[in-house]
Amino acid sequence: MIELGLRRIARLVQHTPQPWKAIHVAGTNGKGTICAYLSAMLQASGVRSGRFTSPHLIDRWDCITINDKAVQESVFLEAEGLINSRNNDEGIGASEFELLTATAFEIFAREKIEMGVIEVGLGGRLDATNIMENKAVTVISKMGLDHQSFLGNTLEEIALQKAGIMRPGVPCVLDSTNPPSVREVVEEHARAIGTEVTPSAMDSAFAKEISDDNFEPHQLDNLACAYNAFQIATGNPSPPLDKILPAIRNLQWPGRLQQVGIGPITGRQELTTLDGAHNAQSAAALGAFVDRKLRPKSPRVTWVLAASAGKELDHILKPLVQSGDSVVTTEFGPVDGMPWVQPMESKDILGSISSAGVEISQQYDAGGDVLGALRWAADDSKGGPLVIAGSLYLVSDVLRLLRSAEPESK
Repeated sequence: MIELGLRRIARLVQHTPQPWKAIHVAGTNGKGTICAYLSAMLQASGVRSGRFTSPHLIDRWDCITINDKAVQESVFLEAEGLINSRNNDEGIGASEFELLTATAFEIFAREKIEMGVIEVGLGGRLDATNIMENKAVTVISKMGLDHQSFLGNTLEEIALQKAGIMRPGVPCVLDSTNPPSVREVVEEHARAIGTEVTPSAMDSAFAKEISDDNFEPHQLDNLACAYNAFQIATGNPSPPLDKILPAIRNLQWPGRLQQVGIGPITGRQELTTLDGAHNAQSAAALGAFVDRKLRPKSPRVTWVLAASAGKELDHILKPLVQSGDSVVTTEFGPVDGMPWVQPMESKDILGSISSAGVEISQQYDAGGDVLGALRWAADDSKGGPLVIAGSLYLVSDVLRLLRSAEPESK
């Protein structure tokens, strides 16, 4: 169940100290990557930090990290037990995400972090994470149309909801690639509450250092937001690049243009692209990557696709699937701790594929058999480009299958 509001989370965390400073990140796309960059930079700088992002990828507790490492299951369960007891004893009736947010804050208090990097769950103004007390800087990433039933039907309405994470006197970094109308909404809200907006930008020294690192355009946009937020949060406009650059370069953020080997479960020898693109903007970024890096090697791409129920597929599929491609559709399994998330039926996804010019013979409906979908795709691709996309929950299922195969391959 998704029920926005701060009343319940306020009761849940009223006994949890929040002495740590926070970097709060909202937006439609790039939030998780920005948080990952920030965590890496803080860790490299010797700042004891925590990170809370959503959804989790493999285990429920991997969405909470201390010093860039997922918390231990025992630590998570102990804190979760305390929060659940508080919820039950006081009759708060908190949602699953509110309980998870409170659990993260409880862990941060126990681990005595100096700085927390927190990703908004949904929207901003009424999101549970917005209960934070000591924000050092806020970040608003790329804006797009998503979750309209909760946030509004226009970019400007959605932008106002996300601008709700800002605080008087606390600087806000805004992704400078957002449309002027979004920037106007955010800046107007900033003036109303008494703070300033900084459009994201890289200084020349930083830009020069990473110019040969082969970042994708959207990755550079996210990195600029993270770098500016890091500068503000640490109070250092010229951070030591010799410390933070290796951390940035070595960062591997699962499910974002991730190159994985699926050989242990399919026999495929070549790397496979695993990406959680699940809305028009992220699909456009993935499509640009595929067109630039994969199609020149082989114009025919094999896709493994799933989606959450209710998604507008046409805008997601248009930049991805082309005539001559092959597509297998599937359905991700139950999402631990998020029972309201349901997959779109694979046959419905396949129904939208035909309009992209994919031959019937190059389509396959795997239903709920994700492993079967991967094996079909591996056989069909014949060593050519293979891309898994459409949902972070599908990414989770694939990573879980790969983990389960690890002991068998040893």
